[in-house]
Amino acid sequence: MFSLLNLFRLIALLEGVSYLLLLFIASPIKYFTGDPQYVKLLGMPHGILFVAYVVFAILFKKYFSWDIKTLGIVLVASLIPFGTFYIDKKYLKND
Repeated sequence: MFSLLNLFRLIALLEGVSYLLLLFIASPIKYFTGDPQYVKLLGMPHGILFVAYVVFAILFKKYFSWDIKTLGIVLVASLIPFGTFYIDKKYLKND
């Protein structure tokens, strides 16, 4: 069954991967070769995934009974490389 939680986890994964691709592949290519094609290609999908991640985090605040501090950690993690992977393991995984 594909639940909203699984969708949030998928968005977190894709957002994290797109962020890493932008930081470590597309941006170096842009600045070392002067070719902005990869940044343009990855930028819009990453932006959409980022916004979706933030919206889902706010919506799931009540579901998980997160306090403001925990919500802040979940939101700030989207700005840190590998942060969404940590959030998935620590806060989103159903064991």
